[in-house]
Amino acid sequence: MPTDEILAVEGLNVAYGESKVLFDVSIHINANEIVSCVGRNGAGKSTLLRTISGFVKPTSGTVMFADTSLVGIKCYDIARMGLKYIPQDKKVFSDLTVRENLELGSYATQDYNWDKVTEYFPKLTLLMERKAGYLSGGERQMLMIGRALLGDPKVLLVDEPTEGLAPSIVAQLQNVFLELSKKAALVIVEQNLSLVSAISQRVYAVKEGRVVHEISDEGEIKNNVCEKYL
Repeated sequence: MPTDEILAVEGLNVAYGESKVLFDVSIHINANEIVSCVGRNGAGKSTLLRTISGFVKPTSGTVMFADTSLVGIKCYDIARMGLKYIPQDKKVFSDLTVRENLELGSYATQDYNWDKVTEYFPKLTLLMERKAGYLSGGERQMLMIGRALLGDPKVLLVDEPTEGLAPSIVAQLQNVFLELSKKAALVIVEQNLSLVSAISQRVYAVKEGRVVHEISDEGEIKNNVCEKYL
């Protein structure tokens, strides 16, 4: 594996029972790179992230994080290794406050430095005593990303982060992702192609469980060339 490559997926096949979802998927991620996976609903993008992060077991193929194979490792152990998955459902512990949600993240990682969270999301400072169930969708997304930052992960897998969010929150997340890439690689599943074109260094187009194209040319990414492959 090249020294700048931090995550490599090769020949990944995934099925739910008799229903095959991913077909020989191969992608690679370099350190401090933002890579987007785009495709229509049901293309298999979320399954790809869930498989990499250990929530789904592949039928075949390899997932290498640095020099370690992740296949067969429990999802919580993968998170401790520095690869964090942020699901699209925006689920938080609704009956707990923002502070208590962060305390749980700190307990799991033994990282109690919340400055790295509020640096990116200063609004959370004002919401510490609010129950997470009363947060807006954008605030819940901030909390989920902030919680994932504890432990200083090397790779963040972010699933549909802007779904249902106001344009102002999307713009804020765009800036946050660019800043986060200075410390970690990001793999983002996203249908907002304007965001994809603004932040991505490479784009994988996924269709019917297969990677149908990889785009690395900056001009093509800016011009949303990936759209024609969806």
